[in-house]
Amino acid sequence: MDIIMCGVGGQGTVLASRVVGETAIKQGYEVRTSEIIGMAQREGPVVSQVRIGTKLHGPLIPDVSADYLLGFELAEAVRNIDKLDARGQALVNTHMIVPPTVYLGISQYPEEQLIDYLKEQPSRLILINANKLADQAGSTKAVSAVMLGAFSALCPDIDETMLLTELLTRLPERVQEINTRAFELGKEFVEGETR
Repeated sequence: MDIIMCGVGGQGTVLASRVVGETAIKQGYEVRTSEIIGMAQREGPVVSQVRIGTKLHGPLIPDVSADYLLGFELAEAVRNIDKLDARGQALVNTHMIVPPTVYLGISQYPEEQLIDYLKEQPSRLILINANKLADQAGSTKAVSAVMLGAFSALCPDIDETMLLTELLTRLPERVQEINTRAFELGKEFVEGETR
C-alpha cells in the first residue's frame, strides 16, 4: 500500500505520516518513508511518501501508483495528484493556505478550478473541510487528527484504534481529548460520505 501525504509546513503532514508508518510497523508490516520539506518551516510545501507491505525495495512511490493521497491543502493536492493510481482514493482538505504572492497580486489561487481539476481525475475523491472539523473539535491545530480519522475510515488495513493510540502518544496530554474528538469527526465524515 502506497500513501502520499501532502500539504504545507505547520499542518501536521509529517506527524500524520509518522503515525501511519509506526502503526503499520506495530501491525507487522514493513514500512519505507520519504519526506520532502520546503524551504520554509511554516507554509512551505511538504510531501511525505509512506510505503507499507512486504519486500519493499525503496521509499519513493512511482507516479500513478499510490493507493491513497491525503491532501492537507488544496493546491498541494493538485500538485501531487499525478502520484495517485486511477483506482486510488484522494482525501483532500478544501481549506486553502493562500501564498503571499496572491496577496501581492503576483499570482492567483483559482479555488474552483483546482477543485474541478481534482473532480476530473479518474480516482475516487472525497473533499473534506478538515480545518472546520478541527475547529469543531476544539482547535484548528488538530487538522492532522481529522485527516487521520478520515483515513482510518477509508483504509481497513490500518487498525483504527492503534492509529489513534499512536497519534495520542506523540501529543501532549492537554491536547489529547481535542485530538481524539477531531479523529472521530474525520472518521464520521468519511463514513457518511461512503454510505
